Amino acid sequence: MPDTLPMDVSSVAPPESFSPPLKALWWLKKGGLDLGSDWDRAHSICQEAEGEPAHDWVHALCHLIEGDQGNAAYWFRRAGKSPAGTDPQRVWDEIAASLS
Repeated sequence: MPDTLPMDVSSVAPPESFSPPLKALWWLKKGGLDLGSDWDRAHSICQEAEGEPAHDWVHALCHLIEGDQGNAAYWFRRAGKSPAGTDPQRVWDEIAASLS
């Protein structure tokens, strides 16, 4: 599935017009859906508004990328969502389509 939300990750930061959950998705994409400083930024954004479903959904993706299936499952439940499998790109696409 191609990216459902065009995101140019060549800039140094996400567009200010993006909501915090979209900014977290942007950071995850910029980091190649892998662990690192961009993942840390995305995770921090999610932690700032725990309990809000969109934040919790992206938080679940963070832990899916981390490889922590149990923690990811917890955040998917908190968000009221079922994961679209275990492939981070597929889950990223699903979240981006929903939030865009």
